[in-house]
Amino acid sequence: LSDPDYPAAPAAIADPPPALFVKGDSTLLNNPTIAIVGARNASTNGKRFAQEMATDLGNAGYVIMSGLARGVDGAAHLGALATGTIAGVAGGIDVVCPPKHAELQARIGETGAVVSDQAIGTQPTARHSPACNRIISGLSAGVLVVEAALKSGSLITARLALEQGREVFAVPGSPRDPGCGGTNDLVRQGAALTKTAEDILEGLERQMLRPPPAPRRPISFEPVELKAEIDPV
Repeated sequence: LSDPDYPAAPAAIADPPPALFVKGDSTLLNNPTIAIVGARNASTNGKRFAQEMATDLGNAGYVIMSGLARGVDGAAHLGALATGTIAGVAGGIDVVCPPKHAELQARIGETGAVVSDQAIGTQPTARHSPACNRIISGLSAGVLVVEAALKSGSLITARLALEQGREVFAVPGSPRDPGCGGTNDLVRQGAALTKTAEDILEGLERQMLRPPPAPRRPISFEPVELKAEIDPV
């Protein structure tokens, strides 16, 4: 965290990881970034949509961040291989997980970046996932959620993004599809309903145009003389 090369975006959050391990092009961590996350068992349409969004946003100048999981995450990485993608992983950057993404992880390490706050050789476990989600949201200006059930881990990333002052975008789905219950609920709670990459670009532009919060008044700790009031006679 004290290193001048530590990326600026996660350094500004309330609880930045004290150290980051990076395989690949570490300069990508300071580029404008959008995270795309979602269900591991996503539908064919959901994965296609995530890949197309990643390609469009990459062509618009954004690096695409995701978690290298099956489903939406893998599709997002594939869509952004040509323009730049970062994989946030729960274990060490040298540990392949899931095994089916061994080739994809290797390609990201060569042309993009794999990042973690876990030491080299650490095997990923469930308890590492929240820290990984925090890195994904912390490195990103906004988080897009594609297909997530009501108890999806992607909603943890969305919640962390809101706590960190990031924009949250959600792709709506059929109310009869339980795999879209989480994204529909995000929209109900105020997440930006998203159908195209332009929706995200406009949302991020509005974020940049917002005035900064007013500075807090400094608290004075100087002693103040108190005078007792006397009722008039």
